Amino acid sequence: MNRVEHRYIDRATGNVVREHLVADAVIGALYSPALENAPWLTRLASSRRVSSVLGYLNYDNLMSSRATGMLRFLRESGIQLSEFVGNLSEYDTPRKIFERQIRYWNCRPMHSLPRAAVCPADARALVGSMEETSGLFLKQKFFSFPELLGESSPWQRSFEGGDYAVFRLTPEKYHYTHSPVSGRVLDLYSVAGRYYSCNPNAAVQLLTPFSKNRRVVTIFDTDCASGSAVGRVAMIEVVALMVGHIEQRYSECRYENPRSVEKGVFLRAGAPKALFRPGSSTVVLLFQPNRVRFAKDLIENQSRGDVQSRFSAMLGRPLTETDVAVRSLLAMPAGEEA
Repeated sequence: MNRVEHRYIDRATGNVVREHLVADAVIGALYSPALENAPWLTRLASSRRVSSVLGYLNYDNLMSSRATGMLRFLRESGIQLSEFVGNLSEYDTPRKIFERQIRYWNCRPMHSLPRAAVCPADARALVGSMEETSGLFLKQKFFSFPELLGESSPWQRSFEGGDYAVFRLTPEKYHYTHSPVSGRVLDLYSVAGRYYSCNPNAAVQLLTPFSKNRRVVTIFDTDCASGSAVGRVAMIEVVALMVGHIEQRYSECRYENPRSVEKGVFLRAGAPKALFRPGSSTVVLLFQPNRVRFAKDLIENQSRGDVQSRFSAMLGRPLTETDVAVRSLLAMPAGEEA
């Protein structure tokens, strides 16, 4: 499977782009069916300690960063230096580049409609439904519901048969997450898990990887004053290989006065919410049934049969990601036009 090229559609240009998958051969080997008799190796690779060591070698140690190719990858990945906040001379390690702040208020414009649900990250996105009769039903390959929310979560019934969106962040991406909706925080909790890679090859070989990784769950109530009016929304921030921590640091204005996210706090759509530190990682959003209608281009793009992707090869049907910008349109309240 790791010999299959993985391509996606750039939302801004409509171009089909080939993704350069970092450490693809190593990840392909770790999640290969050939290693089913050595599961200890996969468990070791997905442990907190190994993930932290790999993160240090790739992002903190300049000599190792050169040896692993991370420095070259970041130089060749098209990161726009003009977007960075502050003095460019301060970004002297891969970690600082990974954890960068950007002038999102200029270069990531917020969607103009106040009740729109927006993309929570610069990422490659897929949308789907947990309702089997829906044309967007994807057999829940990417996560196991209700395991994703935690086996003892009281919020499972809220999202049964609902819709979801998966956002895969690659190492060169801006790694702040932003609030996808405006609403009050009903709950915030962590779910224990491993540090599996979010490389498409891992998703192909490892059943429901996002339900197995350590993650932070935030539950929003958007049916409140000044809310987005799309019901309850679950935002699951998923750690991955070389991601050691998710730091909650909500800022109402730009990155000023960051504070922890807590129950009862009102979060404004499009504002910075958290920071992944560092590696590749994933955000999953869950919506209640019949509360949102996903953007037309996201649905049309992922059903294109002319774009080669590992997800298409996995499912035996077209499934193509769209590269989206944080704060761009994800969905509208059901019954409303964009």
